Amino acid sequence: MTDDVVIGPLDLAAHVDEALAVQAIAFGLSEIEIGVRRQIVLRHLTCPGARALGATTSEGRLVGFVYGMPNDRAHWWSSVVEPYLRAQDIDFWLDDSFVITELHVHPRHQNQGLGRALITTITDAAAEPRSILSAIDTDSPARGLYRSLGYTDLARNVLFPSAPKPYAVMGAPLPLRRR
Repeated sequence: MTDDVVIGPLDLAAHVDEALAVQAIAFGLSEIEIGVRRQIVLRHLTCPGARALGATTSEGRLVGFVYGMPNDRAHWWSSVVEPYLRAQDIDFWLDDSFVITELHVHPRHQNQGLGRALITTITDAAAEPRSILSAIDTDSPARGLYRSLGYTDLARNVLFPSAPKPYAVMGAPLPLRRR
């Protein structure tokens, strides 16, 4: 990790536009998608236990962020994922889990350990015994990072409404594996 970037608590509601700018560059979002995600992020932040961390440069520029919360089966994400996990009799992963909702690092700051530091720091503070997340179901650096931390595939080819690509749902016991 670079010395000029600090990982710490992030008031995501106050910095939602900065965070979504990072996500837009890292994930390739359109202005319309950013607007939709802005409302989703702000709604998520009202959930009990939701919290965020940021990776900020010494100049105060946000270059990465993660946020998550204790999973709730009543949430939209869980309702989409549940049938895939139930089909394998592993839907217990949706209970007593901390879900990583978003994790993004600006491309100029990737491969420096920021994503690893963000996800391990946020999950280290979780009271839940496990973590779950979803990622585009392709062999990507993000999926490689998750695997290195102990996440394994729970379901593949998960289709979210309006998502053009299938996702994989991954889970890991906490604390996450270290190198």
